[in-house]
Amino acid sequence: MPTEEETYLGFDLSTQKLKAVQLSKDLQTLVYAEVKFDKDLYEFQTFGGVHAGDETHEFYVRPIMWVKALDMVLDRLVVQGANLSTVVALSGSAQQHGSVYWTQQGIDTLNQLDADKFLHVQLNESAFSLNRTPIWMDGSTEKQCADMEDAVGGREKMVEISGSKCYPRFTGPQIRKIYETKPDVYENTVRISLVSSFLASIFIGHVAPIDMADGSGMNLLDIRSKKWSEACLNACAPDLERRLGEPVKTCSVIGNVCSFFVQRYGFKNTCKVTGFTGDNPSALCGMLVHKELLAVSLGTSDTIMMTLTQPSLLQEGHILRHPVEDTFMGLLCFRNGSLVRDVFKRADANNNWDCFSEMLDSTPRGNGGNMALHFHSVEIIPSVEGTLRWGPEHSLNCSDASVGLAKFNSPAVEIRALVEGQMLHRKAIAADMGFTFGENTKIVATGGASANKSILQVVADVFNAPVYIQKTTEAALLGSAYRAKFTLHITSTGVNPSEDYYEYIAQFLPHNLHRVCDPAKDSEDDYLPMLPRFRDMVKALQTRKKTMNVYGF
Repeated sequence: MPTEEETYLGFDLSTQKLKAVQLSKDLQTLVYAEVKFDKDLYEFQTFGGVHAGDETHEFYVRPIMWVKALDMVLDRLVVQGANLSTVVALSGSAQQHGSVYWTQQGIDTLNQLDADKFLHVQLNESAFSLNRTPIWMDGSTEKQCADMEDAVGGREKMVEISGSKCYPRFTGPQIRKIYETKPDVYENTVRISLVSSFLASIFIGHVAPIDMADGSGMNLLDIRSKKWSEACLNACAPDLERRLGEPVKTCSVIGNVCSFFVQRYGFKNTCKVTGFTGDNPSALCGMLVHKELLAVSLGTSDTIMMTLTQPSLLQEGHILRHPVEDTFMGLLCFRNGSLVRDVFKRADANNNWDCFSEMLDSTPRGNGGNMALHFHSVEIIPSVEGTLRWGPEHSLNCSDASVGLAKFNSPAVEIRALVEGQMLHRKAIAADMGFTFGENTKIVATGGASANKSILQVVADVFNAPVYIQKTTEAALLGSAYRAKFTLHITSTGVNPSEDYYEYIAQFLPHNLHRVCDPAKDSEDDYLPMLPRFRDMVKALQTRKKTMNVYGF
């Protein structure tokens, strides 16, 4: 059983750095450390933590860099005062969709790590059959995506089975490409890990299982049965199930730390290692996103995460297994986020965010019927590009519906039309995915634009829900440590694993969320009628795209 001095470790292996945090038994931060790949591991000559490959849209990382980073981040924790002998459980997260390919020699080395040697000296290039491991940025598998979808019976069938259409960055298409183009590499691969399970493997001294949450981002897992899909495996590569191993629940103990960490860093040999997962599922845990809460990240691209009781068949979204519940996690990405907001800040608000906010605040909710769609680059959902402005007189029946207005009559109207249009878009697609909005709905806002209270007020009004912000931006990292504590709790006490994760963790973090905006009392009256009008505008923009394709202008 945990003692009074128990602590918990969390790790997050993101694209550009490896981070680690030690939390107290009350989940307060004790020590933090990080290793930046470009700066601290400059001998690998990465740019933004990655290498560009020889092919178009090809990106990779040498896994030995991640191994070396783990030694370094643990050393930095100790130097900064971390007492690793108090750690009773640890977990981690990592960038999704990357994959690592183990040789038999690598597995043998992993099973007998020598505490007198650095990790990267032992788990060197010979440990991996592929030393240019593909990561999430890689987009070179369009052919393999089409082949896999065709093999299972089409895109809709792939979505039904795996929760997502085939994406070039997903692990299934990446494995198929390796099998097709590097058959010797595939033949010499004994096991395949995701980046998250790869990191976990080092801690337990043998190849760790892939967890279901991260595993459902591969186009290989049947998200309903929680097992590898035979149809998807057959569409990918032969003898693949053996190489993947059996998937496990994210909140499960996968082993104790191996002797390397006991002897080199002073861990106790009873320290539990719990399932590592992808950064998005881990962020859902770190933000405490329960079933009536919607996480809205307002960044370069905007992202929405939610808990769902049933998977949808939305082709452009992602459905993953939930990391801490026997339900599902919805993930939506929108390309036209802060970059578009910044264009209007420069063009209509004197390149000043304070001026942008003043203009937004000076206009009424609903903007007098003036609405706009601004898809400066091809949006993900819907797959359309362009700008469309409608005044109060416009509807789908207007002769110029697909053309709209060239400009609104004031910069303030332009800015409100932009922000309202973006948030109506996010709400409509979240509803399409299956999120149910009700009187208990709450929004947690993160990302750069979450610092702008005027934008958050529009979010609150459009979604008709209060908006909260977190005190930390390291949701994936903290989510790892939170899961370690929760998993140890449900396994060591014999508590029913269905115990509510959020209630358990929230008792230690009563002030984790700060309420910043409430919706106006009549906001639903303003925005509910705007949702069908937003959908009509999307249809009009799609009509314009078809017309342009036909006539060539």
